[in-house]
Amino acid sequence: MRITRDNLLHAAKSLCIDFASKKDPDTLMTHFSTTHQCVAYEHGLPFLAPFLGRHFVGRDGVRDYFKTIASVLSFERMEFSEYIVDPEVQKISVKGRARFTWLSSGQSWDEIFTYVLDFDDDCKVTDYQVWADTGAAYLASKGQLGTS
Repeated sequence: MRITRDNLLHAAKSLCIDFASKKDPDTLMTHFSTTHQCVAYEHGLPFLAPFLGRHFVGRDGVRDYFKTIASVLSFERMEFSEYIVDPEVQKISVKGRARFTWLSSGQSWDEIFTYVLDFDDDCKVTDYQVWADTGAAYLASKGQLGTS
């Protein structure tokens, strides 16, 4: 398959739409490579949250990442914008926003986050990186997030 900007953009938007629509981990995994080792990594210190600072490696690892997220967080009003596509390196950066709630404390916060997605030659994700507000997640997990 010849990788084009449109192919990559469609693949990234499909994953983002499925995630924002709260699709189950098995559905999300249809967007990930079966020919390359996949990795999910959310930047941050591992002691702040169970999904931060760990490399979730392989398809089972990536599935575990999504299950871990779902076990501690819920979200609403998730939307994505500002897709930056580089077909030469088969990579996309995208800005997201949502209102997150830490399930055990019930505390919520509004957040803007960034994904960087790398793709294989079949337009399937190989590397899934997230940069988000780790401080808010940590404080919410402890029930110490200030109200706004």
